[in-house]
Amino acid sequence: MKKPSPYLTFAGAIPFVACAFLLMIDVVTVPVLGSVANILSAYGLVIASFMAGAHWGNHLNLVDDNKWAIRLPLYSNIIALGLWLGFLILSASSFIWLLVIGFISLLVIDYNLHRAQIISHAYFKVRQYVTVIVVISLVIAALQL
Repeated sequence: MKKPSPYLTFAGAIPFVACAFLLMIDVVTVPVLGSVANILSAYGLVIASFMAGAHWGNHLNLVDDNKWAIRLPLYSNIIALGLWLGFLILSASSFIWLLVIGFISLLVIDYNLHRAQIISHAYFKVRQYVTVIVVISLVIAALQL
């Protein structure tokens, strides 16, 4: 049986696309859940933090003299804490732009991990596709706010 991670990764992009679509058709609140901008912001924070956590997990398997053994925990903490602070202090629109920067930064790190043969080509390919979907969705959403 194939690992479910590629399917779950693509499925994780669905809320980004859905929120962008809702904002495009001028739906700004969803019953029970509230503001679409807040839904998107909170979901983006969770997913970006999850991705930063994956980087943290990758560093645990690296030998001490690997440059990524030092970089990954630092980068993952900077990204996760920076996004969390942005979530707390920025407007929804500004935070969504920060998420764009965050997801692109996470992909740049993954690109370097792929080049260093720390993550597989198949995983990196899925990450590229999903990041494009997520970033386009976030830009569309930010332009609606």
